[in-house]
Amino acid sequence: MPFGAPGGDGQCQAMVQVFLNIVEFGMDPQQAVEAPRVTGWNFPNSFWPHTYLPARLMVEGRIDPAVIRELESRGHDVEVKDDWMPWAGGPCAIRVDQERGVLMAGADPRNESYAVGR
Repeated sequence: MPFGAPGGDGQCQAMVQVFLNIVEFGMDPQQAVEAPRVTGWNFPNSFWPHTYLPARLMVEGRIDPAVIRELESRGHDVEVKDDWMPWAGGPCAIRVDQERGVLMAGADPRNESYAVGR
């Protein structure tokens, strides 16, 4: 299952979420890349000016408000952001079903991306 995302500090976080959506939650690649996303920013940013936001979690507005309240009750500084924005990464994935000879792909609408296979 090849998959990847554009660079930045949210890249690895987005890729882990897509991977878990497919492997643990049984989503197809398109469902996995379109699922609501959470990104932690509680470490110094890799890019200048290396902003540091302790306990900050950025979440898409599609995250259940009860989940947001629970995260806040646990000490997270939750910032609800607009849905479908590039800050949440832009992974694309291809899953190869060897048994059926089928390619399934997902292209993240948060960034300009395409799913192409042959």
